[in-house]
Amino acid sequence: MRARLALLAAAVSVLTLVAFLVPLALLVRAVAEDRATVRATADAQSLVPVVGTADAETIRLTAEQLAAESGRPVSVYLPGDTVLGTPVPRTPAVALAERGQSLTAESEAGREVVIAVQGRPDGTGVIRTVVPRAELTAGVTRAWLVLALLGVLLVLVGLAVADRLARTLVRPITELSAVSHRLANAELDARVTPAGPAELREVAGALNHLAGRIQVLLAQEREQVADLSHRLRTPLTALRLEAESLPDPQGAARIAAAADALERAVTGLIRQARRDRSPAAAPAGCDAAAVVADRVAFWSVLAEDTGREVHRDLADGPLPVGVPADELAAAVDALLGNVFAHTPDGTAFTVRLARRDGRDGRVLLAVADSGPGMPAATVVRGASPAGSTGLGLDIARRAAEAAGGRLELRTARGGGAEVRLWLGPPSSRP
Repeated sequence: MRARLALLAAAVSVLTLVAFLVPLALLVRAVAEDRATVRATADAQSLVPVVGTADAETIRLTAEQLAAESGRPVSVYLPGDTVLGTPVPRTPAVALAERGQSLTAESEAGREVVIAVQGRPDGTGVIRTVVPRAELTAGVTRAWLVLALLGVLLVLVGLAVADRLARTLVRPITELSAVSHRLANAELDARVTPAGPAELREVAGALNHLAGRIQVLLAQEREQVADLSHRLRTPLTALRLEAESLPDPQGAARIAAAADALERAVTGLIRQARRDRSPAAAPAGCDAAAVVADRVAFWSVLAEDTGREVHRDLADGPLPVGVPADELAAAVDALLGNVFAHTPDGTAFTVRLARRDGRDGRVLLAVADSGPGMPAATVVRGASPAGSTGLGLDIARRAAEAAGGRLELRTARGGGAEVRLWLGPPSSRP
C-alpha cells in the first residue's frame, strides 16, 4: 500500500509538471529567439541613417565594423548589383525588401532579417543580417536543464510527502494485522494502540473490544466446563460406592476401575478447561507406548466380554509424541469406542503402534477392524450417518494436529475401517 501511494503521488506529480513545464520550456525557447531577433534588428536599424545618406565607402566601412562587433554577417544591397559588407548573393527576402517591405524570414543559416531603406536618390537600399541558430537558442539548453532539475526536485519532494503520509496510514494497519495474528495465536492480552486517521482508530478500538470480549467469553466457557465436570464427581463417587457393595468381586472391580478411569477423564477435562492456551504455556508431550498400552489393556476387558479378538502390534517405548497423555488417551478411547459402537459383537480389531522410518520421529497409531467399514458420507463434528455425535473422530483429529500430525481414514484389508493417527515428536508441535 505504501508503494502504491508513492507511485500514485509520483504519477500525479509528473503529469502536473509535464502540463506546466512543457509549455514553459517552449515559451523559454520562443523568448530566446525573439530576443536574438530583436537584437539583430536593432543592430541592422542602426545602419539605416548611414545607408540612406552616406556614400558607398562609408556604408562599407560601417557595415564591416557592425559585423565585427555583433559577430553576425551584415550586407548592404544598393540599387544595381552593388553589395557592401559581407558578400552574399541576393536572396528572395532581399528581392522582396527592394520593393520597400522590411521582413524576417527563416533560412538554412538561421533567421534572416532584411530592412528596406528608402530615400536614396538612386533607389531603395536593403540591409540584411542573419541570426545564427546558435544565437537563437543561446541559453535555452541551460534553462531547460534548470526546469528539468526543478521538476525532479518537486517530484522527489512530492514522493517524500506521500511516503510520510502513507507511513501514517500503513503503520496502524500493520499494527492491526500484527495484533490480529497474535490473537489468532491465542495471545488474548494483545491490544492495539489507536493511531492514524479516525477510521483506523475506530477499527483499532473495535478490535480491542472484540479481543476483550473473546477473553471474557473464553474464561466463562472454561469455568462452566470445569464446573460441569466438577459436578460429575458426585455421581461418580456414588457409583464407586455402589460398585463396592456388589456381591461379585470381579464385577465390582471392573465397575470401580471404570469409575476410576471416568474420574481421571473428568479431572483431565477440568485441567484442560483451565489450562493456559498461550503458545508459551503449551503442555509437554508423553510416551505414546505407555498410554496406548494402558488404554488397550483397559478396552481388552470389554472386548473379552463381547467376544472380540484383539490383535496388538505395539512397538516398545519410549515413543515421545507432542500431545499430553490425557488428550492421547481420550483419542485412543474415542477410536476404540467407535469400534465397539459401530461393529457387531465378535468383530475383531487390531491396534498398531509403530515408529515411522525417517528422521522426523513421527509415530503411527492405527486402529483397524473387520466390520462393515466406514459409511460413504464423511463424518463431521456434531453429525454422523451412523447416528452418533460425530465427536470421536474430531477428538482424535485434534490430538493428531496438536502433535503436528494428521488423521487418515482408510479401508482395511479385510474390508473394515482403519483410522490412522500420525503423531509428531514434542518439538514439532505448532
